[in-house]
Amino acid sequence: MQRGFDKLSEGGLGPRAMNRTKPISRRLAFVASDRPEAQEARDRLAARYGDVPLEEAQVVVALGGDGFMLETLHRTMSTQTPIYGMNRGSVGFLMNEYSEDELLERINAAERAVIHPLVMVAIDAKRRQHKALAINEVSLLRQTRQTAKLRISIDGKVRMGELVCDGALVCTPAGSTAYNLSAYGPIIPISARILALTAISAFRPRRWRGALLPHSARVTFEVLEADKRPVSAVADNFEVRDIVEVHIGEDRETSLCMLFDAGHSLEERVLAEQFSG
Repeated sequence: MQRGFDKLSEGGLGPRAMNRTKPISRRLAFVASDRPEAQEARDRLAARYGDVPLEEAQVVVALGGDGFMLETLHRTMSTQTPIYGMNRGSVGFLMNEYSEDELLERINAAERAVIHPLVMVAIDAKRRQHKALAINEVSLLRQTRQTAKLRISIDGKVRMGELVCDGALVCTPAGSTAYNLSAYGPIIPISARILALTAISAFRPRRWRGALLPHSARVTFEVLEADKRPVSAVADNFEVRDIVEVHIGEDRETSLCMLFDAGHSLEERVLAEQFSG
């Protein structure tokens, strides 16, 4: 079951530990979500610190919530410009606290989290291939009231002949505190070179939660009884419906960088999440 993997990238490294950033210049680009408070903050910050086009920026300052941070990372994926987020949304796990003072100093002292996204190759019922990148996770979800039936292979070897479930997902360490956590999957330290494969409401085997995989693993899902039990595949917010097969692996050639205030690194946030109530 390797034919989809010729579309996946080769070479590179898994998620890396935090490192201090080198001092950067003053060229900042400000982007904001549609929320009024985010738009107003963007206008004030741009007037105070200056604003350059995205393609000229050394750092992009994203104002919004976690969803907007993911959107900005996707938007800047080709340039791989570091992103410094400030929370002007409802959820801010991936964002720094909002403050308009000493922004350049905060950015220069920030710690970086470098992650690699997943690449999904989904094959639909008409044998068309759809490729997309996911920063958080690739999830398979049933489309109707019927449970999904999935066969799971790792590196070409069948590991589970039939999983009856609402769905399943493969997530990065950065995505392990998102949908994966809601599905009772494990929280993964950012520097760990592993991926999580998590079942969503497994019916049979009922107690199977999933597995931890090396970051180099190639995961294949085959949809069994696809006509009767249709399944969609979603890479972050990119959805393909009526899929029959999905291949997932880490894109080792793409590195994405998020900046976090000193002492509040993403590694620390993920560690603290494991001890929260």
